[in-house]
Amino acid sequence: MDNNKSYTVCFGEVLWDIFPTGSRAGGAPFNVAYNLDKMGTEVKMISKVGDDELGNSLLSQIRNWNISTDFIQIDDDKPTGTVTANFDEHGEAHYDIVNDVAWDHIRVLKEHKELITNSKAFVFGSLIARNEVSKNALLELLEFSDFRVFDVNFRPPFIDFELIKTLLHKADLVKMNKAELRTIIEFLGEIYIDEDQSIKFIQKYFDLNEIVLTKGSKGARYFVGDRSYDFSAVSIDVNDTVGSGDSFLAGFLSKRIQGKSPEEIMKQAVSLGAFITSKSGACPDYTYEEFKSFREEHYGKTI
Repeated sequence: MDNNKSYTVCFGEVLWDIFPTGSRAGGAPFNVAYNLDKMGTEVKMISKVGDDELGNSLLSQIRNWNISTDFIQIDDDKPTGTVTANFDEHGEAHYDIVNDVAWDHIRVLKEHKELITNSKAFVFGSLIARNEVSKNALLELLEFSDFRVFDVNFRPPFIDFELIKTLLHKADLVKMNKAELRTIIEFLGEIYIDEDQSIKFIQKYFDLNEIVLTKGSKGARYFVGDRSYDFSAVSIDVNDTVGSGDSFLAGFLSKRIQGKSPEEIMKQAVSLGAFITSKSGACPDYTYEEFKSFREEHYGKTI
């Protein structure tokens, strides 16, 4: 990986998550961007908001966090995206994602090729491709990147398995959870037996070297070629699970793009995922020093 490249590009939805307690800026790729920035990684966000009050306030919030809005487009016709989130008794979030909003209509601009070509990583999920406009933009922009990071992140009913196959073929690194692993295996016509056989099958089928499997309270695994690295979860009191996978990925990438060892990469990922889960929302206010103290306090007890 070219160490002269200094930033990561996140592509996809920025929106307002509407909770029973109020609204918060969100969207899976933006949650990754926010937490990458907290880890000291420069990040660029490609997205789109509406020319409306929600869009203006969202851009203002992002700027207040000192994250660049230079590549967030403004749509004259479509509204800013919103998601209504509710929680079950286990703190798990359930989402109602409004369709046909601004981020469904991201356009490729002439400056995107240079932006992505010169980035360390290009991060994307599957939800952004639910609409033809943003899907076509994604497929075009993927060709400019030499390190494509696919966060599977299924959000029913917006799951197109043929598209998922296309994105898996194009990815260099994939993050998925245990349920997504089972779903992909079954879609490919295989019988799920165990994690190792399933991951090996996917690696071979899609010519994928790196897969990260998250398992919530059961930890996470990092598969690189024929090797795998297993890590336990950090024991914490769960506040809510919003953005826990996104923050895990941000922690992972903050070390992966530096070329650190699998142990360092996963220590950062597991710790940041737990840290955010112990707080409220996907983008809580915190400093890197607070996270570092948390990591040093909790990590050694579980790994």
